[in-house]
This record gives sequence, structure tokens and C-alpha cells, in this order.
Amino acid sequence: MNPPDGDDWISVTEASLSAQRLTSWASRPDCGAVVTFCGTARNSSTNGRLIEALEYDTSVELAELRLGQVVAVARAKWPELVAVAIHHRVGLVNLGEPAVVIVVSSPHRQAAYDASRFCIDTVKSFVPMWKREVWEGGSAWSEEAQDLLRLEDL
Repeated sequence: MNPPDGDDWISVTEASLSAQRLTSWASRPDCGAVVTFCGTARNSSTNGRLIEALEYDTSVELAELRLGQVVAVARAKWPELVAVAIHHRVGLVNLGEPAVVIVVSSPHRQAAYDASRFCIDTVKSFVPMWKREVWEGGSAWSEEAQDLLRLEDL
């Protein structure tokens, strides 16, 4: 996928995510801060099994719409943001691979840190995304579900 012409880059994809590519895209001459968050697949689970991979599923159209809304709210809260990217994987994600990458740039670090944290916390509670945990000999959809927030709750 080619970078957009604008300052927002939203994607839900089966392709591997590149934090380095997004960080390079978000780096701008007027930005003294670029914060990159990578949420990677880890081997532990709340059910005590040793996880070998994760699988994510969603309605790509709905997820991308909601990701765009997360970015819009972040921009309203921190108007000094310059570039914002949120990419999320669907399909199989192996251990150590990023499942989500968020990159935020701004002239100063505090806005970039705060907006990055807001974006990942909000993605987890606002974007419908189902996660299957895969282990040796089996798999199950994660039981870590939560009610999704409404746009007016953000």
C-alpha cells in the first residue's frame, strides 16, 4: 500500500506491518517528536496456555471507518498533531510480529505521547476486532471481550 497524500494513514490489512515505514512517513521537518507504538503478538494468554500465534478478524470497512474516527478525535484533542497512522493486522499474526502500529508526530513530545496512548487505548475499546489465540493442538477466540464505546463517549 502506498502512503497517502495527506497526514492520516489508516489501514486494516493481512499484510505484515512495518513500523519503520510508518515512522519514516510520519517524520516531518516541523516535528520534533515521532512516537511509534507496536502492539506485538506475545506467547502468553489469560487462560494460561502458551500461545503460538494470534488471528484477528473484523469487518475491514467498519474497522477502517472507526480508525478514522479515532484519528479525528485525537486531532480534535491535540490540534498540533502533524501525521497520524494507525495500521492493524487481520489474519494470522505470528509471535513477535506487530498486530497494530500507531505512529504520531508533532512539534513537541507531550502531544505525541498523549495522542499515541489515546489512540491505542481507544482502538482497543472502540474498533470491533476479534482475536483468536492459537496454541499447540487448538485455538479459541479470546474471552477478553469488552463492550465497545460509542463515538460520543470518546
